[in-house]
Amino acid sequence: MGFFLALGSVADPSAQDLGGFELSRDRLLLWCSALLVLLVCAFVVWDEVSPGYLPYQKEFHRLVEDRFGPERAAATPMGLQQIWLESADRVDRCVSCHLGVTWEGLEDAEQPMTSHPSAPLENHPVEKFGCTFCHGGQGYATELPAAHGWVAHWEEPLLDSQLSEDYRIQNKWAFLQANCNTCHRFDRETEGAPIVNRGKQLIRDKGCRACHIIDGRGGSIGPDLTRVGEKSPEQYDYSRLTSIQSLYSWQVAHLQNPKSFAADTVMPDFGLNTADANALALVLMSWRDQDLPAEYLPGAILRDIPTPEEAERERIMREGEGRFFVEKTCFVCHDVSSLGIVSATKIGPDLAQAVADAPRRFGRTLDSFMMEPTGTMAVVLSKQIKLTDEEKLEAVRLMKIAYEKYQESQTESED
Repeated sequence: MGFFLALGSVADPSAQDLGGFELSRDRLLLWCSALLVLLVCAFVVWDEVSPGYLPYQKEFHRLVEDRFGPERAAATPMGLQQIWLESADRVDRCVSCHLGVTWEGLEDAEQPMTSHPSAPLENHPVEKFGCTFCHGGQGYATELPAAHGWVAHWEEPLLDSQLSEDYRIQNKWAFLQANCNTCHRFDRETEGAPIVNRGKQLIRDKGCRACHIIDGRGGSIGPDLTRVGEKSPEQYDYSRLTSIQSLYSWQVAHLQNPKSFAADTVMPDFGLNTADANALALVLMSWRDQDLPAEYLPGAILRDIPTPEEAERERIMREGEGRFFVEKTCFVCHDVSSLGIVSATKIGPDLAQAVADAPRRFGRTLDSFMMEPTGTMAVVLSKQIKLTDEEKLEAVRLMKIAYEKYQESQTESED
């Protein structure tokens, strides 16, 4: 401050001759400027040291006082609050704002004062699991938007209803369900996660394992999907997307129209509606490692155990008499029902009846048609499934066996 006053005295020596009027004005301006600088500095310091959670804590105190009285309000915490999960090496400070998480009687309060639904907390107590394992967000942060993870280079945003609204998903907790599946991936069904359960059922119904390895089981026609959720978003091409440029949008669009992203793919169009594509995409994105101590998974199923029926179907597809049609990807479009080969899409006819179909549809024997195909099959056998002459003869031999078995089954059913 003395520096500013010295400048005022030196700035205009003639001011002394004007009865001190000019000197007083300059000093007043300098004092005002110095005061303004002081106020700005004080505001910056206050803004830096005054955390954003304090207004919420004061509001929570008033809410508790109104509903439960001053005695309980006096016990409400103030200052930084955090949950330290020592064995998981994680700290969550969400409870600095969300003070009502475990309180009863605040179920109808607005966020961040409201109570957490009680059912999930029965097996996932806050003091053991914290918040961000399930809900996402940045546990260390205490200011918005950093705490909710909407900042650059943070890849685990809060999985809230706003995220579902952005993607126009009706179930506001859809993304939260996907996070549940990170730990519960081997459950046949997870309570409270209908969207993820639908996705798992579709994976079984569509026979995804016929082409993809999932948890150590499946075919090798397509990529291994066991940890597909860990693939970096930068590895995807978003140029064909017309919606939000994100990994989730890419997964949904790819599932609904695979050839629009890879023209030479053998992955068929399953005719998925948007809800089913959303469910599958969420399951795929949940397939990633979750580094959790064993104590967090008591009694959990830690590997994918097929039912006896599923194991037998997979064995037949992999080792049975009709495995040729799986290895050559014919099953993507065609059943060979009498040999136990099941197509998820059933785009083409059942090859168990090909011996009779070829003369009826093309006026030629199956042998002749396979050696010189026409129509759609001419394109398929020249572009996608390129068979040698020996392989074509093998396909004919197996389809004749399949037709014999088909006829036998028809005779038995008639008897």
